[in-house]
Amino acid sequence: MSEHEEYEVEALEIEVSAQPIELYKVLKIANLVGGGGEAKFAISEGYVGVNGELEQRKRRKLYDGDVIEFNQEYYVVVCDQPVTEPTEKVAKEAKAAQVDKQPAASKNSAANKRKNKPAKASSSKASSKKPAKKTAKQTAEKPSFDKTTGRKSLSF
Repeated sequence: MSEHEEYEVEALEIEVSAQPIELYKVLKIANLVGGGGEAKFAISEGYVGVNGELEQRKRRKLYDGDVIEFNQEYYVVVCDQPVTEPTEKVAKEAKAAQVDKQPAASKNSAANKRKNKPAKASSSKASSKKPAKKTAKQTAEKPSFDKTTGRKSLSF
């Protein structure tokens, strides 16, 4: 069998809303499998063919006109939308890079602000308020700690 032989088969159409689309998603859309896990299993075990060749890549990109063979039946991918992968991929990568950089910077600045605020607040509190004197009753109610475990002792 040579690569240039053509066959005429009847194929059912599978309409998709965007291209490219991953192979396992097409099997799910067409209800040929029960779910994504089942689709991925069928593909990895060699039960699916694309354009006349055995296909074991679950995320193989399919475009308008690609033919899928599954369970001795043929299906053709139909999509009237233009290919959108390159622009989306670049935009997603750029967005991801900005998001990755931004939280790290904001976390550091937020941590620095938190560190600085209590120090300033405590110094201003110390200068404006006088420390309260403890009464005998307050010192007596203070729980004691066990030196070996570090736990508070209980009294009933």
